[in-house]
Amino acid sequence: MAHPAEPLPPEPSAPLSSVPEAVAPRFRFLPAVGTWKYHLLLASVAILFLGPLGGVAASYMNFSLGFFVASQVLSGILGSVVTYGYGAEGKHGANYMQTMAASVASLCAMSVLIQSMVWLGMPQPPAWQLMLFVGCVGMFGVGVGMLYTPLLVDRLQLDYPSGYAVANILRALTDKRLLKASIAKLGGGTGLGILAAWLTEKVAAIGALSISSSTVGAGMVVGSRITVPAMLMGIVGYAITPSLRSIGWLGPNDPYRKIGFLISLAMICGAALVDLALLAVQAVDRIRGRAQAPADTEPAWKKVNVPRLIAWVVGWGAAVVVVATQVLHQPAGFIIFGLALSLLFVLINGIAYGISDNNPISSAFVMSVLLMSLLGLKDPLVGLMASSILLISTSVGCDMQQDRSTGWRLGTNRVVQFRYQVLGIFMGAVLCVVLARVFMGAYPVLSVNQLDHPDVKVGQWGSAMTYKFVGAIRDLGTLSAHKVTALLVGLSIGFTLEVIRKVVRRHPAYLRYVQGSRTGFGVGWVMDSLVLASPYATAFGGFIALPATIWFGLGGILTSAFNTVSKRYRREPAPGEAVLPEDMSTMSLVGGGLIAGESLFYLFVGLAGLLALLG
Repeated sequence: MAHPAEPLPPEPSAPLSSVPEAVAPRFRFLPAVGTWKYHLLLASVAILFLGPLGGVAASYMNFSLGFFVASQVLSGILGSVVTYGYGAEGKHGANYMQTMAASVASLCAMSVLIQSMVWLGMPQPPAWQLMLFVGCVGMFGVGVGMLYTPLLVDRLQLDYPSGYAVANILRALTDKRLLKASIAKLGGGTGLGILAAWLTEKVAAIGALSISSSTVGAGMVVGSRITVPAMLMGIVGYAITPSLRSIGWLGPNDPYRKIGFLISLAMICGAALVDLALLAVQAVDRIRGRAQAPADTEPAWKKVNVPRLIAWVVGWGAAVVVVATQVLHQPAGFIIFGLALSLLFVLINGIAYGISDNNPISSAFVMSVLLMSLLGLKDPLVGLMASSILLISTSVGCDMQQDRSTGWRLGTNRVVQFRYQVLGIFMGAVLCVVLARVFMGAYPVLSVNQLDHPDVKVGQWGSAMTYKFVGAIRDLGTLSAHKVTALLVGLSIGFTLEVIRKVVRRHPAYLRYVQGSRTGFGVGWVMDSLVLASPYATAFGGFIALPATIWFGLGGILTSAFNTVSKRYRREPAPGEAVLPEDMSTMSLVGGGLIAGESLFYLFVGLAGLLALLG
C-alpha cells in the first residue's frame, strides 16, 4: 500500500470527462466514440469472440492445471487492435472489451464447481437452474466488488499488478508516442516472461526452482516494502513447520501454508477491522458536515450512484436466496450466511489481490466450509452451494476491482465499465455450465473422483482446484481446535499490528524524520519492511509455497535497488523527447511485461492443449 517513501502514481491527468461525447475516429468506417454503434461494435467483439476465447481457455486450465488466467492481457491486446483507429482515446474502448472478456473467463473457470458436484455424487440440477444460480451470484459479486472500489482502489490505492500491466499495455498500444518510448521495456519484459515460462515447462532443472515470471513481475510492480514482509512470513513459516508438525497442527508431510492460509486470512481480517473502523468514523464526520468535500471535486469518470449500487447488491442477493431456496431447494440460513461471508471476503481477497496479484479464492472457499462446520452444518450439498456463492463472488468481485484499477489509471468511465462487466456475467453464466457438461462428456476421466481413486490415470486432467474443494467439503462438520486457535492468533496479530502502524506512521515527528534524510529513509524502510510491516503484505506469505514468496520478494528488492541507483543518474528529457507518465516507470513496464508474458504463455498452452485434444 501507499507509504511516504514510495508514493503511488497520481490519478490520470486526462479523465474521460474531459473527452467529448463523440470523438471522430481516424478511419471513416469506424463509429464515433460514445455512440450506440461504437458500444455495439465493442460489445459484439468482446461477447462473441474475446469472452468465449478466454472462457474456454480458463475452463480448460482449471480442469487440467488447477489454475486459470482470466485473459485480461490477451483481451487487452486484441481489443487495442480493434480500437487502434481511435488513437489514444482507444484505450478506453479496449478496456471495456477486456473487462467484459475477463468476466466471461472468470465465470467459465467456475465450471469446476459442477465437477465437484459430480465427484461428490450429488444429483445434477437442470442446466437452466445452474445457469440461473451462477448468473445471480455473479451479479451479486460484481456489485459487491464495485461497492468496495472507492476503498481499495481510490483510498488505499492498491497496485493490482496485473491491472497495472494491462493499463500500461493499453496506453502503449493505442498511443504512438507512448509506444515508441515504452516498447523496448514492455516488449522485453513480455519476451522474458514467455521465455521463462517456456524454460520452466521444458527444462527440469529450471522447473525445480519454481520460477514464476509473473510472481517476480508482481514483486517488481509493488516494491520491496510489500514483498519483503511476505517473503519473511514464508521463511518464518518454513522454520516453524517442524514445531507445528510436532504439536499436531500439521501432518508429517504437510507444508506450512496448510495452516498458514488460515492465519493469513485472519491477519487481513484483523487489519481490515481497523481500516473499516477509521472509515466509519470519517463517514460520520462527513454526514455531520465537518469534513464534507465540495460536490464537484470528484471527476465525472469516477462517479457512481451509491444508493443504486447498494440496491443492486441487495436485489441480487435476494435473487440468489430465492433461486437457491425455491429452485434448488436449499435452506435459506446457510445461503444467507454465504452471502454475508462474501461481503467480507470480497474485501479481504481484494486486498490480497491488490497487493500480491494473488486472489486466494480457494482459501476463501475452504474458510467458508470451516466456518459452516463451526455452525454445525454436515450436509455436503448445502455446504457446496453456500460456499460456491463465496467462490464466485470473490472471483468476479475481485476481478471487478482489478479492472477498476486499470480504469483508475486510464480515467475510464466506471459506470460504463460496470455495464460491460454485467454483460460478461450473462455470457459467463451460460458458458460455465455448457463448458462443464461438454468437457466432462468428452473426457469421462474428469468425472472420476481422484480422492477415491488415486491410482486412476488422469493424464493432463489434474483438476487440482476440484481436488481441494472436494477435500474441504468432505471435512464438513469437523473443525479442529487448533484451526480455531490459528484464526484467533492471526486476527490478533493483524489487528494489533495495524493499530500500532496507524499510530506510528501518523506521528508528525516520525514522518519528518523518515522523509528528511537518507538515514531516515533507511529507517522508514526497516520499519515498513521488517519491524512494523503491513499485515496485508505479510499475509501473502501464508497463501503460497515458499519458493513463490522468495521470487516475489526478489522482484520487489530488484525494483527498490534499481530505483535507488537510477535516482543518482537520472537526466532531464531532451526537447521533444516523449516523456512517459509517472506510473509507467521502467520497473513497472518490465514487471508488467513479465506478468503479461507468463499469462500469454499459459493461455496459449491451454488453447493449444484443447485444440490438440479436439484434433
